[in-house]
Amino acid sequence: ILKTLNSWFWWENIWMPINCTWAHFVDRDDLVFPKPQQLYATIPYAFVLLIIRFSSERYVAIPLAKALGIKNVRRVKPQPNPVLESYFRECSKHPSQVRILIVLNFLLMENPRSYCVIQLWRFSFYLTSSIAGFIFLYDKPWFYDIWQTWVGYPFQTLLPSQYWYYMMEISFYWSLLFTLGIDVKRKASGHDFMAHVVHHFAAIGLMSFSWCGNYVRLGTLVIFVHDTADFWLEAAKMFNYAHWEKTCNTLFIIFSIAFFITRIILFPFWILRATVYLPTYYSTTPVIAYFLSNGLLLTLQGLHLYWGYLIFKILKRFIFLK
Repeated sequence: ILKTLNSWFWWENIWMPINCTWAHFVDRDDLVFPKPQQLYATIPYAFVLLIIRFSSERYVAIPLAKALGIKNVRRVKPQPNPVLESYFRECSKHPSQVRILIVLNFLLMENPRSYCVIQLWRFSFYLTSSIAGFIFLYDKPWFYDIWQTWVGYPFQTLLPSQYWYYMMEISFYWSLLFTLGIDVKRKASGHDFMAHVVHHFAAIGLMSFSWCGNYVRLGTLVIFVHDTADFWLEAAKMFNYAHWEKTCNTLFIIFSIAFFITRIILFPFWILRATVYLPTYYSTTPVIAYFLSNGLLLTLQGLHLYWGYLIFKILKRFIFLK
């Protein structure tokens, strides 16, 4: 059964353009291709990142949090309140005063230093990834001309910078999944938590799929577009826990601008245009991978719209309610 499923999964009509087989994807003197088995390396790389993360948290983040005056608040387990919980469930789903009291009860669990430590790690990774992505991409023709992502496909050689860019990103999202159970949940509601779980799996699936199908040029552009906004958000969160209100507000506004430019404008009108529309110029018979990869990209765009809606609500309250 496993051999049959494996043969179905690697069926060439799923991955390859017409008249191409896996035999064509053998390294030659002038061509190096991504290999699916290379993705196994992302698991040990993820544990390396976890070692770096926990070491940096202990020796860098915690001392920095102390220097910023962020206290290590001892968690207090919230006590059940049957009256409020029953009223919330049975009488009204949107009671203003009751909802405030329940949220305040959950706030007793918050530990600002723990949050700040997590945010510093994510800020460091996203900033490093954004800088590395720009260094890897700035001299590539497809960074300026999106048509170049399909020139010569599927016989496009894999560059060392692309290999490490992919390995770093996939390993990072594996590490986030591995620590979901121990990381501090940010809010009482599980909707945002589940959105992050869906996002991490979609990101790993999309990057792995694009690796196997040699959509690496487009894949690096997708990674770069996502990371360039995220480090602004993580920086804003850190200064929020440090109670640097003006700095936090400024960084959040910069993040919002970067988010809407990269996720709401560039991603659908630049990336999705390149994946949905441009391939029709190179082939009149799209393979199954065309639909699968675009399905994953559209899933990400759905999450972008969801988070964009939340960001817009925050900005609206920030501007009109101060």
